[in-house]
Amino acid sequence: MQNWQDVIRYGVQMKASDVFYKPGTPPTLKMRGLMHKTDNFPVLTEDDTRYIAHSLMDERQIRIFEEDYPEKDVGLTIRDVCRLRINIFKERGNVVLVMRIIPLDILTIADLDMPPVLADLAMSPQGLILVTGPTGCGKSTTLAAMIDHINRNRACHIITVEDPIEYVHQDRNSLVNQREIGIDTKDFPDALKYAMREAPDVILIGEMRDTITMGVAMQAAETGHLVFSTVHTTSAAETMERIVNMFPIEDRPMICLRMSRSLRGVLSQSLVPRASGVGRVAAIEIMVVTPTIQKFIEEDKPSEMYSSITDGSHWGMQTKNQALMKLYEAGVITQEDTMFYAGNFTEMRQMVRRYDSETSDAERAAAEKARRETALRGQRQQRPEGGQGAPPAGGQPPAPQ
Repeated sequence: MQNWQDVIRYGVQMKASDVFYKPGTPPTLKMRGLMHKTDNFPVLTEDDTRYIAHSLMDERQIRIFEEDYPEKDVGLTIRDVCRLRINIFKERGNVVLVMRIIPLDILTIADLDMPPVLADLAMSPQGLILVTGPTGCGKSTTLAAMIDHINRNRACHIITVEDPIEYVHQDRNSLVNQREIGIDTKDFPDALKYAMREAPDVILIGEMRDTITMGVAMQAAETGHLVFSTVHTTSAAETMERIVNMFPIEDRPMICLRMSRSLRGVLSQSLVPRASGVGRVAAIEIMVVTPTIQKFIEEDKPSEMYSSITDGSHWGMQTKNQALMKLYEAGVITQEDTMFYAGNFTEMRQMVRRYDSETSDAERAAAEKARRETALRGQRQQRPEGGQGAPPAGGQPPAPQ
C-alpha cells in the first residue's frame, strides 16, 4: 500500500487521534477513543505493512528491526498536513504500525480551555512539574501548550529530550533545542547529564522511566531549572506513591524530602468525549504544592493530599471529580461519561445525585413560577378595562334597568 499518507490525510480530515495499519484488515482510525475501520481503503496485506515500515527506516534500522530488536519509534512530518509519532512492532510475525496524529499548530492553554493556573505554573522560575495520565490522554498536548507559553513569554533556553520528538517548537522569545533519543542522543540519562552543561533554563523530559532519570530531573529542579515530565499515573497521590516506591526503601525518606522541595505541581488528566459528539475535552486534577501539600509529601502521606486539593480552589486546585462536575454542569459531557471517568466513584455518584436533585427542584420551581405568571396574564386579559360591565367610579355596580 504505497498511498499510506492518503490514509493519514483522511484521518486528519476525520479528526482521528491515531491510525493503525495491520495485515488482514483495512486501515483503522481511532476517533473519540473508539476504533473505526475505514471502508474506502483496501484490506492491508503483510507486504503492505512491511513496505510502509521499511520506507520509514534506513538500511541499518531495517536490519536491527528485522534481526535483533523488533520495536521502532519514528517521528515524521507530512508537510502542511500533520506530524506523526509512529511506533512499528511485530504481531505474530507480522509488521504493524500505529501512527499518532499531532497537529502542526500548537494550541495555546486558552485554546484548549485549560484552567489559567497552568499558565502560572509554566512561568515558575524553577521546580518540577509533572503531567500524568494514561496513554492517549493528551499529556503531550498539555506539555506543548505550557512550553509554548514559556516560549512566547520568557527569553530563556529550552531543551527537550523526547522519544521521538512530537510537537515541533519554533524559536520565539526563547531558544528551543529539541533532542530525539536514538538520533541526537543515546538515552534519557545521557541526554540529561549533558543537558546540565548546555545552560538550560527549562528542560522537558518526554517520560520519567527509571530512578536514574527521576534522580537527574530532581537534581535539575533543585539547582534552579524548571523541569517538565510525564508519569503514567491517574492522580496526584498515585504519582507520589509511584515515584517514591521506585526507590529502595532506605532512600525513600530522602526522596520525599527532595520531592517536597522541588515539586511545583502535578496535573492528572483524562480526555472525555463531548456530549455533542464532536471531539473530547480534558478533565484535569490540579495539585499545586502549597505549604500544606509540601508537608504531606515530606512526611510521605500522599493520601492526605486529597482533602487539601478539594479545598484548594484559592490556589487553582481541583480534584478530577470537581473538574468533571464543572464540565457536566456546563452540559459539555454526559452523566454517563462523568461517572465513567470519575476519580472516586462513590463521591462522584453523590455529587451527580445532589446536582441532579437541585436542578430538578429548580426546574420545578421555575415551571411553577411560569405557570402562575401565565395564569395571572390570562386573568388580566379577561378583566374589562371600562364601558359596559365596568364598575362606576364610586365602586357601586350599575342599577338594573
